[in-house]
Amino acid sequence: MSHPLQPAEPEPTGAPPGTEQPPDELSTAVALPDGDDLAVIEVPAGDGDAQRSPVGRLAATVERLRREVREAQAEADGRALIELAKGILVERLGCGPAQAARQLAELTEQAGMSPLEFAVEVINQAARDRVAEVTSAFLASTAEDRDSGASAVRLRAAESGALAAHDAQAVAESLMEHALRPIGAEAVAIWALGSDGSLTLAGSAGFSAAEAGRWRYVPPGVATVARRGLGERSGHWIGCLSDTQLPSIGQHLHPDGGRAAVPAGTGGRIHGVLEIVWPGPIEPQSPQIVRQVEALAELCAHTLETSTPPRPGDEWRPGVLPDVAELMDLADGLHDPALVLLPYLDAEGELVDFRIHHVNSRFLDPSGRPRGVVTGSLLLEAYPMAAGESELFDQVERVYATGEPFRARRMRLTALVDEVPLAAVADIHASRHGGCVLLIWRMEDETARLASLLQHAQRLGRIGGFEENLITGEITWNGQLYDLYGKPPSDGPIPLENLPAHAHPDDAVAIGRFLRTLLHHRRPASVAFRLQRPDGVTRHIRVVAEPELDTDGRLFVVRGAYQDISAHHWTEVALAATRDQLAHSEQQASERNRLALQLQHAIMPPTQAPLDAPGLRVAVRYRPAETQHLVGGDWYDAVVLPSRLVLLCVGDVAGHGIDAATSMVVLRNALRGLAVTGAGPAQLLSWLNMVVHHLTGGVTATAVCALYDPARHTLRWARAGHLPPVLVRGTEASPLPLVKGLLLGAVPEATYEEGEVQLAVDDTLLMYTDGLIERRDRSVEESLTQLLVAARTVPPTLEQQLDRLLTYSRSDTDDDTCIVGVRVA
Repeated sequence: MSHPLQPAEPEPTGAPPGTEQPPDELSTAVALPDGDDLAVIEVPAGDGDAQRSPVGRLAATVERLRREVREAQAEADGRALIELAKGILVERLGCGPAQAARQLAELTEQAGMSPLEFAVEVINQAARDRVAEVTSAFLASTAEDRDSGASAVRLRAAESGALAAHDAQAVAESLMEHALRPIGAEAVAIWALGSDGSLTLAGSAGFSAAEAGRWRYVPPGVATVARRGLGERSGHWIGCLSDTQLPSIGQHLHPDGGRAAVPAGTGGRIHGVLEIVWPGPIEPQSPQIVRQVEALAELCAHTLETSTPPRPGDEWRPGVLPDVAELMDLADGLHDPALVLLPYLDAEGELVDFRIHHVNSRFLDPSGRPRGVVTGSLLLEAYPMAAGESELFDQVERVYATGEPFRARRMRLTALVDEVPLAAVADIHASRHGGCVLLIWRMEDETARLASLLQHAQRLGRIGGFEENLITGEITWNGQLYDLYGKPPSDGPIPLENLPAHAHPDDAVAIGRFLRTLLHHRRPASVAFRLQRPDGVTRHIRVVAEPELDTDGRLFVVRGAYQDISAHHWTEVALAATRDQLAHSEQQASERNRLALQLQHAIMPPTQAPLDAPGLRVAVRYRPAETQHLVGGDWYDAVVLPSRLVLLCVGDVAGHGIDAATSMVVLRNALRGLAVTGAGPAQLLSWLNMVVHHLTGGVTATAVCALYDPARHTLRWARAGHLPPVLVRGTEASPLPLVKGLLLGAVPEATYEEGEVQLAVDDTLLMYTDGLIERRDRSVEESLTQLLVAARTVPPTLEQQLDRLLTYSRSDTDDDTCIVGVRVA
């Protein structure tokens, strides 16, 4: 399969090389006029009668004429290149045309090349232009390719046709015929770039007239394949058009074809775009192919350079560059500083800089240089930093290349004067006018801007400045200071020595100390005082001043500022009152927490002596909250009743503080009293619910209540919204089966279920509050599972087991924790 950009191989005909098919084996299509359209008649191959018919003879004649026309065109193109090579030899050898022709023939025979290929080689050696550069690179990369010489001939033939063409349409047809169709391209479009950024179809080949008419004009700002090529110096290459979703000419004919949009420019200025269309997808191209297309785009630029893109509905007309004098007159008529820039090209025609051709009378150099020094210099010489952080040169270059204007506010400009960088800020506007660039910049007056900022700062900070000459007695106040004093400017300023007369009498001592330090000791000083204004308003003012001495060491000027600090003063007063109130509140809260903590520890100490019960080992642990200000309502109890049953219970009162602690005491003592009746755990919780609901002012709580019978080793228990106890037997730990029970205090009357479990020797029962397992980032079920894992490890003593559970607890809610452990002996 041939490369998409390489010449397509001729399809086999079945005849040996160098032979032609007999006339009666031809298959010919003939286009005959048929009204406004063309009627296509195809004569099949091998049909002798058809070939001898009138239509067959006509078809053979048309085909012969076409072949002769193509041969004549190729011969004319080749003859033009050979004649150009003869002219080069005449100039180089100083001989006549006949001798140059003989010399060309001899050199051709010695080189073993065709006359046309050798003529192109001579032209390349003499021209040293973009086509020669591309041809040399292409030949070097395809030294073994027999078609490489033909590629060079095609490029020079395309160049010859483009230079001889009178408009872009003829250039497009020449490029298509000589250079693009041999590399597999299907169509080509040449776009002219307007000064407003629009694109106009200047010439095309391979598209129908209707398609070219639809795409004759593309307004500014419309994203197309051609416009995308303007933004990239090497052009925009697309492997498959359907992958980009960009509109383009002929998109419905070749939706999956490859595209190349290469800017056509010379001397740093872009005149248009060369867009090439392939019928199918293309792969990334070699550098030689890319440079070959760039050379073709440069040929298009020479044609576009001599023309001005028409507006919609206009015809092409020769382009005329605007008179530079007219642009200078325009710049002189502007009220803003303006520069007229002309492109500065190197020996090879590449844009390297812009010359400052003219500056108007309002021009201000950032470093203060006169206009005559700036005029005539190059832009990068006058402002070398323009290529740095501001990127001013890049923007001017882009304006000249594309014609699109550029605007920027507050761009930082930098100039070097005596190797010292000077910076300024300006609003920039750049636009292209023919072959010139008009650059307008409006410099900010830094002094005026700083003065304006100072005035705003003084107004917002309520600051007024002053200066007092102690020798002449002259005093200068700014307008803000008169406002602070509540005086009109017509009343005149007040000397520093008269300051005590306008201040509160209680501040006289402080003001006297300020004046002595400033005037006698000649040191900077400051003081805060209460200013009594004529309108009866008292303001809190701070004055700061510093003396200035002359060359003889005498005090002659005092400068300073007054600042209204009334808002700051009253804010400090309010903050001081708030701090006092907070300190009092904190003291009260600390006292309440201290009393609640003492009450809690008095009833439930963190550690308690083991309970003396027959056949039973009971241990309790209580861990207060880590924060002393969060005294909680967790409680526990373990006591032997008169009936020799053992009462075991834990509970948790909602809330913290003294109210929770007192409610905890009520519940604990009430349950002890009710247990003496001999009732079971369910009945005890039912009575306790009534106590909580009616006697504690809306408190709610959870609890677990159990009665252990040492004689029968049975445990009867009930719960009121609390976590179930955990039974540890051997190396297994599991919660007791849940029984129903509503939390205490929720309703006036509640009924509770009761469960019973048979305990064995060495069984351990754990009753606890949620402070042992509760976490913010996990559910209760997950936390209970972790507790069961930790409880499976049974230390030698019950106390060690409870301590271990407290130590390895992963709770992060900073809540109280109670644990009651029971081990059967």
